[in-house]
Amino acid sequence: MLVLLVAMPLAARGRLPDRMATHWNGAGKADGSMPFWAAVLFPALFWAALSTGALVAARRAGAGAGAGAGGGTGGWLRVGLPILALGVVGVQAAVVRANLDVTDWHEAGSADGWIVAVVILALTVGGLVWLSRRTGHALPAEGGGPLMELPEGQRVAWFSRLSSPALQAVGAFLGIAALAAGAASLGGITGLQPGIPLTAGFGLAALLCLTFASVQVRVGEKGLRVGFGPFGWPARRWSVADIESARVEQRTPAQAGGWGYRINGLGTTVMLRGGTCLVVRSRGRDFAVSVDDAERGAALLNSLRALKS
Repeated sequence: MLVLLVAMPLAARGRLPDRMATHWNGAGKADGSMPFWAAVLFPALFWAALSTGALVAARRAGAGAGAGAGGGTGGWLRVGLPILALGVVGVQAAVVRANLDVTDWHEAGSADGWIVAVVILALTVGGLVWLSRRTGHALPAEGGGPLMELPEGQRVAWFSRLSSPALQAVGAFLGIAALAAGAASLGGITGLQPGIPLTAGFGLAALLCLTFASVQVRVGEKGLRVGFGPFGWPARRWSVADIESARVEQRTPAQAGGWGYRINGLGTTVMLRGGTCLVVRSRGRDFAVSVDDAERGAALLNSLRALKS
């Protein structure tokens, strides 16, 4: 974020006036300005203070309420920060675009249209993040032990989910970079017209990163379903009949070959954190996913398989 906020005006320095228009009246006329250096640094300092304050607030809330209570403050921050990040980057892009190729800041064009578009986009992204947090709440696990008894006529299910904050942060950064590249190109800040390769590259990388930054695992009478991303899609499925066995293993990112969706000599591993993994064998190949409470998932799969065999 800080790099983007500083880089946008610096990239267009030769096309910007020494003082930049930074405020417009209701009629769309520039009525306030800043020196170029202030217009570069002020948004960056604003974001640095805002993000630092949010991080401190989240840590204090987590420390005061325990591991299970981070959802209050932390949840709102995970929704609010993407909105604010897009807003700050978008406004900076709008300001730079309005000041392009003018010799006096009074001649700067109106930024109102761009700012309205930025607000709509930021609220849309924030809404999608909020919706993703409301999907896939964990269901209580049924039974216990490596092999559980399944009473006849009673339906059982196990659900667990896990996410990697580090991968999500990388995906969010790449997404913001894609939006910034697109805004800068469309606004004429860079020489790329319309900048499709750069925007598409950042966008695809962000999509892949965010898709494999979280996982939802469900075991039920139909078998195993492993969904990726905040909405649990795309997904891989195995019927109970297709599963030869289920077990729990301790795996590290080094063993899996890195983070995310990995394929190596161990088979396929969805690695979001080192530790216990649910491992299923199907058609002679292993599929592992790092997830909490993997023991119950394996026990339920084995019990369902034994019941139907």
